[in-house]
Amino acid sequence: MSNPPILLRGVGVQYDLHLSRKRSIRKTIYRATREKVENERKFWALRNINLTVEAGESVAVIGPNGAGKSTLLQTLAGIIPVTEGKIEVRGDIATLLHLGAGLEDELNAEDNVMLVGAFLGIPGATMRKKVNGILEFADLGKFARAEARTYSSGMRARLGFSIATSVEPDVLLLDEVLSTGDASFRDKSRDRIVSMMKKARAIVYVTHDLESAAEFCSRAIELRKGEIVAEGPAKRIIADYQKRMAANPAAYPVGKPGRRP
Repeated sequence: MSNPPILLRGVGVQYDLHLSRKRSIRKTIYRATREKVENERKFWALRNINLTVEAGESVAVIGPNGAGKSTLLQTLAGIIPVTEGKIEVRGDIATLLHLGAGLEDELNAEDNVMLVGAFLGIPGATMRKKVNGILEFADLGKFARAEARTYSSGMRARLGFSIATSVEPDVLLLDEVLSTGDASFRDKSRDRIVSMMKKARAIVYVTHDLESAAEFCSRAIELRKGEIVAEGPAKRIIADYQKRMAANPAAYPVGKPGRRP
């Protein structure tokens, strides 16, 4: 198709890992090798990423911790700029990345709904019609009238999820969203995500939950050290990945992400 919702060509994202306390020592003692030292401070979180997501496709992004999965999603969301290459994301975007991170502590749930709606560019009148449904789904009870600073992390995540999934996007970016909240809320979340997937034009789903990736996604890519090492039908790519994980689990660390970008 001529205008896919998501197009990446030769995309790379580089971070500067310089250690400030060593900077003066290196500058004075190793001045002649300064350029080499500067290069050693650079880290490519993503490199040579070529990816097209057509309308109606859902693509799972899998790989061990530190592979660059979340960096890829944040790049698609426009949070992290690319260092090289070309990236195009067309249409309205809904991102479920850091649930609850955009809530204002001094506002109650309804006011936060309206605020986030404004950030997303949704007209106030449209967002106000969604308020009751959002609060009901978040299941905050009496805390709906309380300031967000009184919420637990789970309550913030539920409210953030409820707001983010109240829109109907062209492009949907998901990051481990089905791990949100308790078991009953995860079931509700799963149903809502499935509904959104049916409406979105293009979906990119980052997850360690390989079963849900195989269930929901038509295609998968495997990232390793910032590069795509496998791509194809979701069930096949995930099955191959699981076999390699089982054979050498130490090479595929998963779980809570580390400090590496």
